[in-house]
Amino acid sequence: MTATAAEVVVPYITAREGEEADSLLSLNVRLGPDRRPRLGYVDEAAPDRDLRGVLWARYSMSLDFGGQPTGSPKWRLVHPLRQRTTMALLRCQVCTVQLKRSDGILFVETADDRDDYTGPVKTAQPPVCLEHARMAARRCPRLRAKGHVALLATRFPLYGVIGTPYQYTADGIQPLSSTDVPLPYSHPQIGWFLASQLVRELREYTVVNLDDLVPAA
Repeated sequence: MTATAAEVVVPYITAREGEEADSLLSLNVRLGPDRRPRLGYVDEAAPDRDLRGVLWARYSMSLDFGGQPTGSPKWRLVHPLRQRTTMALLRCQVCTVQLKRSDGILFVETADDRDDYTGPVKTAQPPVCLEHARMAARRCPRLRAKGHVALLATRFPLYGVIGTPYQYTADGIQPLSSTDVPLPYSHPQIGWFLASQLVRELREYTVVNLDDLVPAA
């Protein structure tokens, strides 16, 4: 049987074989704008931090001649820079098309039976276009395993990041346990956090059925 286009497309944010995290030896302690010590890179450059000043994990990229990700997909891993870019710029996590905001932006999040979806929802899943929404729900191992909920949001400010906290000890800079719990940008220890995923807080949204929005694949 011939595979359909939806079955061979790999979401843009998916990490690929050959893409690796930078060595922890590149981390050091630097003074921030407030003259307080914070986590940094030995050879830090402007793109290493987001617009809120948070340090981001470096991760190599395997690209083809057209500048697109190439290599076998690591389905359970998300590339930090590609996730950050699509979430910050509100581009589809699959095809990177710029999403319009007139009717709202579609987010497909892991379903939570304990959530009645009447309050804010924090998500690290970048938005998705209508064409690729159902495919994104199938491709993400977590969404596939736990089920998904589709949220059409009209208010979704940046909230914070997911990643790894660090501390400075007598043995130098040491990582603490990574966490999936989003750390808000306002947290006092944000300067010692190495981010790997950007998080938005959906404050105004409607729960929708993807079957009502997307033609059958």
